[in-house]
Amino acid sequence: MSGAYEPKPSPKTKLPVCAKTHTQQALRAASRHEHAVDDAAPTTEAAPPVGMAGAAPPEQHNWRIAQLYARNEFDECLAVVEKALTASNGLNEYPLYVKALITRQRGEIQQALELFQAATCLNPSNVRNLKQVGHSLYLLGKHKAALGVYEQARSLSAELRKTRGEEKGEEKSSRRNKGGDDWELWHNSGLCHAYLKQYDEAINAFERANANQRHDATFLQLGKVYEDKGDPTAALKVYQDALDFSPENPELLTTMGLAYLRLDDHQRAFDYLGNALTHDPRNVKAILAVGSIIQDNRDMDVALHKYRVAAAQTPDSPQLWNNVGMALFGKGKNIAAISCLKKAHYLDPFEWIVAFNLGLVHLHTKQHASAFHFFNAAVNRKKDYAPCYMYMGVALSAMHDLENAYLAFEKSLKLKDDHTCRLNYAATLFNQGKVEDARTHFARYEVLLGDLGADADPEDGMLDLAEQLRSRLKT
Repeated sequence: MSGAYEPKPSPKTKLPVCAKTHTQQALRAASRHEHAVDDAAPTTEAAPPVGMAGAAPPEQHNWRIAQLYARNEFDECLAVVEKALTASNGLNEYPLYVKALITRQRGEIQQALELFQAATCLNPSNVRNLKQVGHSLYLLGKHKAALGVYEQARSLSAELRKTRGEEKGEEKSSRRNKGGDDWELWHNSGLCHAYLKQYDEAINAFERANANQRHDATFLQLGKVYEDKGDPTAALKVYQDALDFSPENPELLTTMGLAYLRLDDHQRAFDYLGNALTHDPRNVKAILAVGSIIQDNRDMDVALHKYRVAAAQTPDSPQLWNNVGMALFGKGKNIAAISCLKKAHYLDPFEWIVAFNLGLVHLHTKQHASAFHFFNAAVNRKKDYAPCYMYMGVALSAMHDLENAYLAFEKSLKLKDDHTCRLNYAATLFNQGKVEDARTHFARYEVLLGDLGADADPEDGMLDLAEQLRSRLKT
């Protein structure tokens, strides 16, 4: 963004450069004041103590600002803020800080950043100002810059503790937090590292945060990092530790259920999701996940009943309309299914699974050109999903584009040697008179199907196709 202040992501980063309107005299006056700040959640917009430093501000202004902010009467609050800033020639830290909070809440993040920087110039020893500078940079997507500010804030916090003699009083320090560090700074640093895909650094930051003060939010983010890193076992352990700490938290229970669902452990997933709904019956994420499990067990009516509850909470959820569409598809209501899936596609045109499902329904209704269009859209967003290429091959073969159909089947098999793809490829080759090639792929199909054993659950249409192809290849 133009005009944005972006400090270097280094522990040596200097304090933000002061605006021209802020004099050295004001800075000296501000620096004489130190203020203890309470820990706050990363997104907390709580106003700081009323006694923040400024150029001899009228106390009644600050108290009035605090009252109005606490009551969310932001328009009147801003009016008092402007009076206080006018009276102090813009050199009152507390009104600047509150103005920045309100400005950020209203979505004007760049302007809020500049106001927080101005407050920092007035009182460089106030760690909370730096926290908010860092958080604003984070919201602007400037994660490296935010990391630099958070490191600067940690260094300043350590210096202030040393100055106040807190490091000598172990008992006092332990009352504040176990490690003497700031949970919020480590947690927010972890968020920045996670967005930058610096997973080891993110894990370290979240663990440092939890070592100081345990928070559900930190557990959730730490588990997510392990999942993104490809270590679901470690993620499950983190979620379990979180549940030991907060056993009735619906979000934690839902997250644990979703983790098991991704591991195809539907029974454990259902147990945790059901527990989440016990504590929060209108938890949309849990409802959608439970509905999908029920849907996989082909009880479409029960799944649709669950989705009605979710629809009352989030009528514009693309996941909801995707699930409703596939439930209707399972009931054979193809037109209604396409309508719901297209609504999901409209709400989130970049969600590949919706495009894939639209391809499936169009393929089933023999609208092969439309099916190919949606499968092509899906593979452009999810290039490593083998079934997408397989069904694209089926659609292309139905459209008599055999050369590209063969390429699609080969791409699918390269990603995953799947029995369904082998069968469809064999049938396509046989129909084109390539009997020996068809026989080779069909033989591989039977091997793969046998390897699945009890886990094999082919659809009736596949079984019929396999039996027809088997009898013809024997003649």
